[in-house]
Amino acid sequence: MVGKYKVVTLCGSTRFKEAFLEAQKRLTLEGYIVISVGLFGHSGDNEVWEQMDEGTLTATKEMLDDMHKRKIDMADEIYVLNVGGYIGSSTRSEIEYAKATGKEVRYLESESGA
Repeated sequence: MVGKYKVVTLCGSTRFKEAFLEAQKRLTLEGYIVISVGLFGHSGDNEVWEQMDEGTLTATKEMLDDMHKRKIDMADEIYVLNVGGYIGSSTRSEIEYAKATGKEVRYLESESGA
């Protein structure tokens, strides 16, 4: 919590850019401080990857994954944008990390076995 506001980190595939933007607006209006992704590598920010060689690309993706876990560290909970029930390996890793660090995990859509 920061003051009276809970902090939530959005997690999910960056292919769901619109879902991220909608959740950010809705949760902000509900009184949350929202932490989101810095870029949408799977839906619109392709120019970021086009200029990178394979080694730089790998290092950048690893940095972004680690950075998102630090965003989870800063939050009280995570909100998983599992559009159509989809949860990829990076998001699954973030969910496991959040649970292991005692964070509440909420989902956009109900998740069987979550």
